[in-house]
Amino acid sequence: SYREGGLYLIDLKTEGFVPKHISKSLDFAFEPHGISYYKKDSIYHLLVINHANDEHTIEHFELRGGQLSHIHTFKDPAMIQPNDLVMIDERRFYFTNDHGYTEGLGKIFEEYLGLALSNTVYYDGTNYREVADGIAYANGINYDPHRNLMYVSSPRGFLVKVYDVKADGSLSYIEDIPCETGVDNIEFDQEMNLWIGCHPNLLELSAYRAGKKEKAPSEIIKIDYKSKGDYMVEKIYVEDGSEVSGSSVAAIFHDLIFVGNVMDESFLVLRQF
Repeated sequence: SYREGGLYLIDLKTEGFVPKHISKSLDFAFEPHGISYYKKDSIYHLLVINHANDEHTIEHFELRGGQLSHIHTFKDPAMIQPNDLVMIDERRFYFTNDHGYTEGLGKIFEEYLGLALSNTVYYDGTNYREVADGIAYANGINYDPHRNLMYVSSPRGFLVKVYDVKADGSLSYIEDIPCETGVDNIEFDQEMNLWIGCHPNLLELSAYRAGKKEKAPSEIIKIDYKSKGDYMVEKIYVEDGSEVSGSSVAAIFHDLIFVGNVMDESFLVLRQF
């Protein structure tokens, strides 16, 4: 649960992958969710969605030499229920809202019927504006600067939405990539293939999160996207949750796959052959 979380730094070039808790000295309530970074010179700029105190903010940090400093808090009514975000530079970013409603009958109907009411918002350094809507539970988001494409995952739609990014930050819809699984966070490898942690059974995931099941199945897919209509979706890893439950992200480092999840205190490390 993000309510028990923090920011951790891991040196991937050493064996053991020992996490260093770098946010424990913060003087404000911090319940992190989505995260993105942008490196400028020797400084890593981090943006992190924060759900503390039942509010939604985006926190801006700088990471220098392994030391974390808080810079700024972003807060706006456009942050309905932010899930994930991606930085374009140290000033501009996009984020997804995974719900259009956060309470009442609207939320009940949205969740029960899987209504496509969530959206994507762009912050241009001054203003917030909606740039994509009509998404069923907008979740993971990532930007390919080489092809100027934005990808947004819809786990309720079992698809990844593809957009062209315009000069003013607007998103122009290109197509949906059907994935046949509940796609979550999106990462890239060096060839800009998409790697996504997925939930092949959303009902079992919901029961697991509610404490009604001991595990939930996990899946990793890889998408080689070349152009509109020219892509390949490949299943890389599928299991019943015995090794990791509720896989939510698959991050690539050389021949390693780091598999994160929605609930557990550990992550799984796989090696590609």
